Amino acid sequence: MEKIKELVQQKGFEIVDTGADFVVSFGGDGTLMNSEEAYPNIPKIVLRESEICKKCSNLSNEQVLDAIINKKYKIEELIKLEASAKGKTLIGLNDVIVHNKDARRGIRYKVTINNNQESKEIIGDGVVIATPFGSTAYYRSITDSFFEVGLGLAFNNSTEQADHMVLKDDSKISISITRGPALVYSDNKDDFIELENGDSVEIKKAENTARIIVPN
Repeated sequence: MEKIKELVQQKGFEIVDTGADFVVSFGGDGTLMNSEEAYPNIPKIVLRESEICKKCSNLSNEQVLDAIINKKYKIEELIKLEASAKGKTLIGLNDVIVHNKDARRGIRYKVTINNNQESKEIIGDGVVIATPFGSTAYYRSITDSFFEVGLGLAFNNSTEQADHMVLKDDSKISISITRGPALVYSDNKDDFIELENGDSVEIKKAENTARIIVPN
């Protein structure tokens, strides 16, 4: 960390405690998600330390900083997800996951999209709702696919065939638990919401986006 601080300062940036114009995310995808949680709405300069970094530039870290100093960059906006249940809200840049609490027992649930029930009761480990950014993570491991626009809905280990869906990004998704318990997670955060029989979680695009600096 000290090495990257020295590099940032050598390139002419000032490190501040408040009022930042940019936040440096030095690491990989997990670091970017953590930095967005800690400093939402502030544009992120994504510098590589990990091999797993989808939003890292092919340029060197030095070249990325030079491009920003010379104002040769654009800002890319990434949608985030909002999951609400039982008076709690979780925000995810990657995905929202509804998963069985007890790995020995599947959950039963129904899926409603834009107030239209899309399925009969499904039995399985749960569902993954992903953003395009998150579609190359857990969503891809389930569906063997990814997408660039919209929201992805993948059914995790269901007992009957249930094809994944790619929906418009303004879709509103409800997962209603008929037999739980189930847990709702977002990204790699520690917070979660527990759902019991009869509970529902509502998932939709969050109002705010993550903003990523992309060198020209």
